[in-house]
Amino acid sequence: MTQAAVREMRSTCPYCGVGCGVIIESQGEQITGVRGDPDHPANFGRLCTKGSTLHLTASTPVALQTRLLQPQRRTQRGEVPHAVSWDTALTDAADRFADIIDRHGPDAVGFYISGQLLTEDYYVFNKLAKGLIGTNNVDTNSRLCMSSAVAGYKLTLGADAPPCNYEDIDHAEVIFIAGSNTAYAHPILFRRIEDAKRVNPRLRIIVADPRRTETAEFADLYLPIQPGTDVALFHGMLHVLLWDHLIDPAYIAAHTTGFDALKRRVMDFHPKEVARLCGIETAALMEAAHWFGQSKATLSLYCQGLNQSSSGTAKNAALINLHLATGQIGRPGAGPFSLTGQPNAMGGREVGGLANLLSAHRDLANPEHRAEVARLWGVTDVPATPGKTAVEMFEAAARGEIKALWIACTNPAQSMPDQATVRRALQRCEFVVVQEAFATTATCAYADLLLPATTWGEKDGTVTNSERRISRVRPAVAAPGEARHDWCAVVDFARRLEARLPERLNGRPTLFPYDTPEAIWNEHRESTRGRDLDITGLSYAELERAPQHWPCPEGQAPRARLYEDGRFPTPDGRARFADVAYAPLAEPRDARYPFSLTTGRLRDHWHGMSRTGLLGRLFGHVSEPAVQLHPQDMERRGLKDGDLVHLTSRRGSIVLPAQGSAQVGLAQAFVAMHWGEEFVSGCGSTGERLTGVNALTTPAFCPSSKQPELKHTAVKVLKAELPWTLLGAAWLPSSQAHRALAALRALMPVFAYATCLPFGREPNDRGVLGVLFRAAAYEAPGEAVLAQIEGLLGLSGAEVLRYADRRKGQRRAMRLAPRGNGSPEARLDAFVLAGDTRAEGWIKALLQDELPAQAYGRALLAPGAQPPAAVAARSRQVCTCLNVTESEILATLSQCRGSAEERLARLQAERRCGTQCGSCVPELRRLVRTGLQAA
Repeated sequence: MTQAAVREMRSTCPYCGVGCGVIIESQGEQITGVRGDPDHPANFGRLCTKGSTLHLTASTPVALQTRLLQPQRRTQRGEVPHAVSWDTALTDAADRFADIIDRHGPDAVGFYISGQLLTEDYYVFNKLAKGLIGTNNVDTNSRLCMSSAVAGYKLTLGADAPPCNYEDIDHAEVIFIAGSNTAYAHPILFRRIEDAKRVNPRLRIIVADPRRTETAEFADLYLPIQPGTDVALFHGMLHVLLWDHLIDPAYIAAHTTGFDALKRRVMDFHPKEVARLCGIETAALMEAAHWFGQSKATLSLYCQGLNQSSSGTAKNAALINLHLATGQIGRPGAGPFSLTGQPNAMGGREVGGLANLLSAHRDLANPEHRAEVARLWGVTDVPATPGKTAVEMFEAAARGEIKALWIACTNPAQSMPDQATVRRALQRCEFVVVQEAFATTATCAYADLLLPATTWGEKDGTVTNSERRISRVRPAVAAPGEARHDWCAVVDFARRLEARLPERLNGRPTLFPYDTPEAIWNEHRESTRGRDLDITGLSYAELERAPQHWPCPEGQAPRARLYEDGRFPTPDGRARFADVAYAPLAEPRDARYPFSLTTGRLRDHWHGMSRTGLLGRLFGHVSEPAVQLHPQDMERRGLKDGDLVHLTSRRGSIVLPAQGSAQVGLAQAFVAMHWGEEFVSGCGSTGERLTGVNALTTPAFCPSSKQPELKHTAVKVLKAELPWTLLGAAWLPSSQAHRALAALRALMPVFAYATCLPFGREPNDRGVLGVLFRAAAYEAPGEAVLAQIEGLLGLSGAEVLRYADRRKGQRRAMRLAPRGNGSPEARLDAFVLAGDTRAEGWIKALLQDELPAQAYGRALLAPGAQPPAAVAARSRQVCTCLNVTESEILATLSQCRGSAEERLARLQAERRCGTQCGSCVPELRRLVRTGLQAA
């Protein structure tokens, strides 16, 4: 049979807001490779660990096991869904929605969508809710990441328009990074910062963050502020700028209003008092202000550390105040630059895909704006009643006010704060539709109707990145199974609903006359005419040639940088200083909850890990969940690495291993945002389900932006006394491994603590993937549960070596297999240690590193036995691309001499780590610096 030719298709990465261009390689209906697009101006060919492994999670036979491939329906909650046709599914959905609207009104339904949708998808969802149904209850998970940035820009500059672009990094003299671990959250942008520093060693980097992240390690000046004190820091810096005459009075007079009121406020923020409040040195505060004001071009980069806060709008506005006061805006290398969290959060904002917005940055509260959109859509009106934002929507559903929810391309049963309320909402709703590519998300379990959606490599449309650059997303392969594009499913549903709501059509045959994404784009484009983001000069044909910035009005060129003329989109053309107050945290620490829990990203994972969690190699850097604590806090509580602790807030409790980390401040704790019940779970002593980190987080939100304070929660930390432990691991054929992971996850609630995840590298010579299952409990579970775990790990055959002591609750099982390549040695292919896991270190190393195991004989089965010969376990992986570990890096560095840059260069020459995607370079720099300090 003739092998299908290799095809290439240009598209865009579906992860963070950098918006990297990719070239997708495919053969037949399978994506076989991906590489960075050298012509895309966002990344010039670079990709991070996540982007460079996209092909391993797309349309491969193994990946398709996790996909939702046909519509499914439940006739009652709790049952296994059964397949139905698209016609049946959408007719049922239209009937259910129409019935609820008829009985309770349009505000009894809500749509919760995603910053990972394409702009065209977003547009039709917004029109469906606000135009056809007549409710503003359509909001997005971008509310959780970017709404404070939106509110901050509008409050000060007049429009939600980041004024900068990525080229400004190359022109900056000072880069001020606040509330962003750019090295992990936006790795390719961080590569550009590293390049700029290399080209211009005089470039100064300031980082303000409670945690000493890899980004902070790179800084020339690090400000380890206390959580929530950002406004005080920025006001204190402005106080210094005023006192030391580093403001720009001419710019303030010509282009701004409101400075006098702000000036009076910041006079109370004396540097010594601000330093005490923020927990930093007064000299460091002064130096940061001086660098900011004395620079000819200061660029600020900021993200969730400012946004995810009960005072998120104030934090954003207070930072923008610094730029307006110094005239650091509207010129190369200068300006306040909000980094978008998701790949198309910007596109969603552009089409009005938030409960308080309308198309083209129009405000829902403005009657003229509502009338403009109504005319464009051909409806009588757009409702004036404010829509429910994300947290409000789920709280309303939990109270029974919202009866139907349509959830698309997002996983609120993992990502929303206050999971107890979110899950109560999903259970109480009369009808829940989940439109999703992956069948494995926690939210799918609550759906009455599941609709299969296309995903990266299959979708067709546009996205907008952080620098306002619109890129095309193109399909490389056809949709698998019966999956449909999100916009296509919505349009089909909307046309069915139109027949049940004819009064909303205003005499038109349909409000949704689209048969291609380009038709939707063209209507969206027309809605922007005369607006601040006018794109009437762009077309799909133009975007096919190259990604383009907005605005780009008809007959004009795209504008890469805004406000160069000092004119702002406000009634008087002037920017407005925001006289914002410093407010304490919504939930400060106290005697009962003495720790500040912060959350953030891992380097190699994305959101709830529905995609990245399929790959064992992406768990090499951080192999299991943990709560990081300062070593002194660990010592005070008698904790050592790996000890389980109860992490408890006012809303819930979870169990996690503790891990000492000097990156975390005293009385602080850190847990990565990605760990939901799909990877870490358990059952509390009273029977409640423990559901990941967002069981703890607070639903308190910023009154202006309605963005919840996901970045901070007050918690207590208590050692968990769980005497019975289990660890199982196995190499399994890749197709079998994912089935085993799914079945093992179903067993996690049996235990007080459990985690289940893959390990290893893909692809590999043996076609296998590692599966790890860890659990702890107050007492041993029944024999049936243990037998089931062993069976799923391939430990049920007669060839398996066994040991059991029922009286002590101990059990062991080992499976050896030939090493292959003619070797007489055997390797350990699977094991379970139950009741006594003291030998974990060396037995786990035998399996994961595929070391010769036959010589260890009886020691494999003897509880607590030490191996007859030392087993050198591989240490933590640092370089994901080339599988280089920390111990290998340290061994090489011990032989290096010279400066930090010379040591790094030799390390990379010998080990090649950091020479491919570069995501590990910040950590390599930290290891080099630590070695130099020790020397």
